Amino acid sequence: MPIRLHESLSRSLKELRRPDPANPQDFFTFYNCGPTVYAPAHIGNFRTFTVNDVLRRVLELEFGANKVKHVRNLTDVDDRTIGQAKKEQRPLADITQHWTKLFHEDCAALNLLPPHHEPTATGYIKEQVNMIEVLMQKGCAYRSADGSVYFKLSSFPDYGGLSRIKERELKVTNTVADADHKDSVSDFALWKAYKPEEDGTVQWPGPDGAAAGRPGWHIECSAMSKALLGDTIDLHTGGVDLLFPHHENEIAQSQCCNGTTFARHWYHSEHLLVDGTTMSKSKGNYYTLRDLLAKGYSAAAVRYALLAGHPRKQLNFTLDSLHAAESAIATLRAYRATLPEATTAAHDAFAPVLAALHDDLNTPAAFGALFSIVNRKGGEADRASFDRAMFALGLDLTAAAPAKVEAPAAISALAEKRWAAKAAKDFAAADAFRKELTAAGWSMLDAKDSYKLEPLKK
Repeated sequence: MPIRLHESLSRSLKELRRPDPANPQDFFTFYNCGPTVYAPAHIGNFRTFTVNDVLRRVLELEFGANKVKHVRNLTDVDDRTIGQAKKEQRPLADITQHWTKLFHEDCAALNLLPPHHEPTATGYIKEQVNMIEVLMQKGCAYRSADGSVYFKLSSFPDYGGLSRIKERELKVTNTVADADHKDSVSDFALWKAYKPEEDGTVQWPGPDGAAAGRPGWHIECSAMSKALLGDTIDLHTGGVDLLFPHHENEIAQSQCCNGTTFARHWYHSEHLLVDGTTMSKSKGNYYTLRDLLAKGYSAAAVRYALLAGHPRKQLNFTLDSLHAAESAIATLRAYRATLPEATTAAHDAFAPVLAALHDDLNTPAAFGALFSIVNRKGGEADRASFDRAMFALGLDLTAAAPAKVEAPAAISALAEKRWAAKAAKDFAAADAFRKELTAAGWSMLDAKDSYKLEPLKK
C-alpha cells in the first residue's frame, strides 16, 4: 500500500519512494530536526516528535524495519545552549548532557522509537567545516571582516521555494549590518567568529582562512544529514516553525554544496495550542510531560491527545482532552483482553486504521476507524492485527493505568460550594472558592454538566 504525504515544497499530496527490497543497500532515508538541549522539551515539541514517531512506525510496517534509516539530531551548541551555560556558570557539555538525559527519559515514557542515529552538532564539527569550505570554494560563501563566514543568498536563485518567502518580498540588498559584517542583510551565518564575552570557552578551529569559533545553527543539520544519509534524502520533517528560515537555509547550503536535490520530500506538522491559545508560562498553560505526569495523567494519554488532531492542522490541547484520552485507552485495554490470540479471519480487521495513516498520516481518521471496529457488535478480529494497529499508533497498552488521586472530603465540599455558586450565577463567590481550592493545591476543571478535581503540579 503506498504511503502518501503532503509535500511542503510542491504543496501537494505525493507518494513516498519505496526502497528496492532486493537491494540491501537501498534504504528509505528520513531526517527530522531534534531538540535544542538547554531546557526541558514542552508538549508542543513532543507533538512534532510523536507525529514523526508514527510516521517512522508506518514506514517500518510498510517497507520493513531493516529498510528505514531514521536520523534525529541534538542541537548541543548554539546561542541558547551557550547562553544557558553562561547563566548557570557551568561547562556547555554539563548543560547539554543533563537535558539530553531528561529528553531521552521523556521519549521513552511517550514510547518514541529511538532514531537509528542521534548525532550531536558538537560531534560533527569537522563535517560542518568541510561543507563550509566547499561553499567558499564555489563562491557561495565568504569570509567577513571579523573572520566569520556567511552564505551568499544571491548565489542560490531558487531560495524561498519551500516557504514562498519571495511572495512576502524578501529583498536581497547590499545594505550592510555593521555588527554582522555581512555583504547583504539577507545572508546568513555558516560560521561565527569567537567572541569571548558571548562564547566563553566554546570554540573550534574555523574553516580555511576563517577565525576560530563555532558553527551557525543551519549548517549543523545539513552536515549531519549528509554524513549519515548522503547528499539526497527521501524525507525531511519538522515543525512548521522550522520551515523558515531553518529548512529554507538547509536547502540552499546543501544544494549549493552537493550540487543535487537535498530532500525528495518535505513534511511539516502544525503548532500546538493549549486552551485555545499559544503556550506560555505567563498564561499558566505551559506544560512539559513531567508537569502532566505529576498531575496524575499517563504518558500514554498524553501521546493519544497529541495525536488526536490531524498533524497538519493546529491542535487545541486541554486537560479535558487528557481525561478523554485516559478513557479511550482504558477502552482499548479492556477490548484487547477480549481478543483471541489468533483467528481464522481471511483479512486484517484493523487494516482501515493503517489505511488512514497511509493517507497523509491522518491520525483522527485512524482513531475513528479503530473505535468503529472496537464498538462494532460481532465480527472477527485477533490480537495480532489489533497489536499491529497499536504499534503503528505507538500506544502501549501493557503499562498500568495511573492511580487516581482522590480529593480529601474538605476539598470536595469546597468544590461543591463553588459549583453551586456558579450555578446560581454568583460569580464573585465562585471565584473566591476557586482561589481557596488553588491555595489548597487543587484545580477544578469545569465541563458542561460536571467538574473534575486535579491536584496542582508541585
